[in-house]
Amino acid sequence: MNKRFVNHTHPKPTTRRPLVGRTVVITRAQSQAEEFIAELERYGADVVLCPTIEIQGLESYERLDEAIEHLYGYDWLIFTSVNGVDYFFQRLTARGRGASDLDELKVCAIGEATAVKLRDLHVHVDVIPEEFKAEGVFSALERFVAGAEGMKGLNVLIPRASVARDYLPKALEQAGARVDVVPAYRTALPADLDRGRVAAMLSGSADCIAFTSSSTVRNLARLFDTHDLSGALAGVVIACIGDITATTAVEYGLRVEIQPQQFTIPSLARAIAEYFSSE
Repeated sequence: MNKRFVNHTHPKPTTRRPLVGRTVVITRAQSQAEEFIAELERYGADVVLCPTIEIQGLESYERLDEAIEHLYGYDWLIFTSVNGVDYFFQRLTARGRGASDLDELKVCAIGEATAVKLRDLHVHVDVIPEEFKAEGVFSALERFVAGAEGMKGLNVLIPRASVARDYLPKALEQAGARVDVVPAYRTALPADLDRGRVAAMLSGSADCIAFTSSSTVRNLARLFDTHDLSGALAGVVIACIGDITATTAVEYGLRVEIQPQQFTIPSLARAIAEYFSSE
C-alpha cells in the first residue's frame, strides 16, 4: 500500500489554495459532511458530496433502553463516535434521564469530535485515546486503570453502530472485563444513490475520492455490485482517513495514495491539499 504520510504537528498556513481546479468527491454521510466540505473549500477544491452512507435509527431500542435503565451497573461508558453520543442521548432523554446520570461512570470518548460533543452535553470525559482505532483505545484504558489487573471485573457499556469491528470488546473481555455492546444506530446505503450518476461523475471530473470509514468503501462496492473498485475508480486518487479504512480500500482493489497520520477530518483535508500541491 503506497501512501503519502504527512506530519501535521505544525500545519502550514492555509492561504495557499492548492486544490483550485481539483474536484474532490466525499463519501461521508450528508448530515456530517459540512466540516469536511468547508475544510476542502478553504484549499480551493470543488467538492462533490456523494454520500455512500446514511446514519439511521433502529427499529427497536429495547436493548439500549434496558442498558440506560441499568447504568448503575456499569463502571465505564465508551463512545466510539459522535453518532453514538447523539443516539444514546436521544434515548437517555426519552427515558426521562440526563447527563447527571453519567456522573458516577468513567467515560471514554474516541476522537476529539466525540469528546467535544460530550462536553457540550455537560458530560465529563475521563479518557480520550491518542490513537482512534480500537487497539489504541484498549491501550489507553489499560493505562488509565493501571494495567491489566485493573481491567478485571469492570463492567463496560459500548453504544455504537449495529455493525462494527469486534476488536475492542473482545480485547476487553479477554482482559477480564464484562462488556455489553449495544446497538444505538445503524448505517445504510442511501436509497437515493444512483449508480449511473455516480459512475459518470467518477469517470468525468473527479480527481480524488475521500473515504472516512470502512462502511463508505463497502457501500460504494455494494452500489457497483463488485469486490473490485479499481475499474470504477480508475484515474481517481484515493484518500482514506485512517489505516482501518485504508485496509478496507485495499481489500476492494484500491491503491491508497493519501492517508494522514492523525485520523481527523481537518488532517485528511490537509493531506489531500498537500498531495496535490506537490504534484
